[in-house]
Amino acid sequence: MSITSRITATALAAAVGMTALAACGSSGGGDSADAKTVTLVSHDSFFASKSVLAAFEKESGYKIKVLPGGDAGKAVNQAILSKGNPQGDVFFGIDNTLLSRGLKADLFSPYKAKGLDGVPAGLQLDKGRHRVTPLDYGDICVNYDRAYFAQHKIAPPKTFDDLIKPAYKGLLVTENSATSSPGLAFQLGTIAKYGETGWQGYWKKLKANGVEVVDGWNQAYNERFSGSAAGKRKGDKPLVVSYASSPIAEVKKPEPRQAPTGVATGTCFRQIEFGGLLKGAKNEKGGKALLDFLLSKKFQEDMPLQMYVNPALKDAKVPALFTKYGATIDKPGTLAPETITKNREQWIKQWSSLVLK
Repeated sequence: MSITSRITATALAAAVGMTALAACGSSGGGDSADAKTVTLVSHDSFFASKSVLAAFEKESGYKIKVLPGGDAGKAVNQAILSKGNPQGDVFFGIDNTLLSRGLKADLFSPYKAKGLDGVPAGLQLDKGRHRVTPLDYGDICVNYDRAYFAQHKIAPPKTFDDLIKPAYKGLLVTENSATSSPGLAFQLGTIAKYGETGWQGYWKKLKANGVEVVDGWNQAYNERFSGSAAGKRKGDKPLVVSYASSPIAEVKKPEPRQAPTGVATGTCFRQIEFGGLLKGAKNEKGGKALLDFLLSKKFQEDMPLQMYVNPALKDAKVPALFTKYGATIDKPGTLAPETITKNREQWIKQWSSLVLK
């Protein structure tokens, strides 16, 4: 699905450092029954800088414990399975593709976080009820490895239509719609593009063109994608479903003219991530304080270079590195939340039948 420290050597180094921090956070602080500990349940891509977390702990008196739960789809499913006896106090990372699933399961207790009035109305998909708080947004798009396409003298794809052309046969890896929010967002992007009667025909062509499907984003990007520095560029797929901001993570010092990876801007779908106070939280007071913190300007302004997403707070400043190397998507694909709610489970089943069998 932000912090006060800045990237030093490379954006990638910051991401690796944040991974270590998350691991550290998830192992310390006792358990949530301790009134001095507040536990954040999230997907594996939640990162936060040491200095900002330390500031929150000093100001609030709470110790943060982070429990990563795999990709967003898996983390949401686990939260539903543990409903009533949650693993933690706050959930971070349920997005607009999965939101109705969490709301239908009654996962969250209402709470209006401080600063919510500074979030654009278009991001407040539960406005008035405040069961979840919008924290960030970004665009799910196909990323490409510039070096591969330059070496093979092939123009990188720009649109969904390009991906089914023979030139790109066997080059794309995407995530499973049933287990991964980026994978589901990519599927929804094809539905937004081709309509409720045309997307299945598109996926038949994409399957025939050799698309590979893996469980989650980390496997797709860091293990299969040839442009991932974190994966030491050992993958053999030069196309991957990721984020419009992912190229920032591949930039090293000295800063190049352009990032080594690019974005197929005609393949994007808008994703909004939320946080919520888990119903039955053992430390409800601490959970509320944590939600306030996640929407604070201090956290929001550093979020872009930690999780490579746009802050939800409209007056939060975005670092120059983020705007220089991340792709700006003027017209991302979108679907009305009620349309996703009505059709999501059926669409996932249809997709699984088409693509995985």
